[in-house]
Parts: sequence; structure tokens; C-alpha cells
Amino acid sequence: MENNSRSDRQHQFDCRYLEMARIWGKNSYCKRRQVGALLVKGRIIISDGYNGTPSGFENECEDNDVTKPYVLHAEANAITKVAKSNNSSEGATLYVTSSPCVECAKLIIQAGVKRVVFADHYHDANGIALLERAGVEVQQIDI
Repeated sequence: MENNSRSDRQHQFDCRYLEMARIWGKNSYCKRRQVGALLVKGRIIISDGYNGTPSGFENECEDNDVTKPYVLHAEANAITKVAKSNNSSEGATLYVTSSPCVECAKLIIQAGVKRVVFADHYHDANGIALLERAGVEVQQIDI
């Protein structure tokens, strides 16, 4: 019974962090899709990110409804942001509103993230397959 209450409690935290990531994604200037991400370690948010252009660039993410090639995904922004801090993402959980693409999955693996919780599926499931191959726990939660 104790394990059940622990897993119920974890599910509550997972839903809340995902909802916070969804709210954070609303900071994105992207018109086609707004994605948010939070890196959490020991119940402390150590980094956040949303999809958008690199620092110092214009805030428009699309040209004629086509995403510019240099737009960063929310996961990449959260991981590079934590890399500039005194925190480590080793063993952290990444909450992201959309499942990671392959390029972000590579960053997640290299950053030592142990768990990824996402809400919506990205159009390409290869990122999830790569994470699972690397032993990263992946979980989808509808919020």
C-alpha cells in the first residue's frame, strides 16, 4: 500500500510539473507550436526552456509558416541553460509538453537525464526509441 501512495504522489507531481511546463511554453513566440520544458532534480526546478530562437536573434520562429532552421527546441534550451549554471542535470527528470525529437534525445542522454515525462507525441517517435535504447525512463501523461 505504501508503494501505491508513493506512486500516486509521484503521478501528482508529474502532472503538476507537466502543467507548469505547458504554462512556461506559452512564453514561446512560435506560432505553429509552443513547447515548454522543465528540468527537475530532487523536487527542485533546476532549469526551464521553451522553443524559440537563440538569444539575441529576432523572436519570429517561422517564415511563411515554416519553422526557421535555427529555432531551438524547449529541451535544448533547458539543457543548455542548466549547462551555464552551477547545477547538474545528472539524474534529473525532464518534463516536456511534446515528446523529444532525435536531436533533443541525444542531448538528454548526454546530459545524464534519467527520466522524461511528456504530454503530447511529436510527429516522429524516433526520439522516444533512442531514449529507451539508452535506458532513459520515458512516460507519457495526458494532462
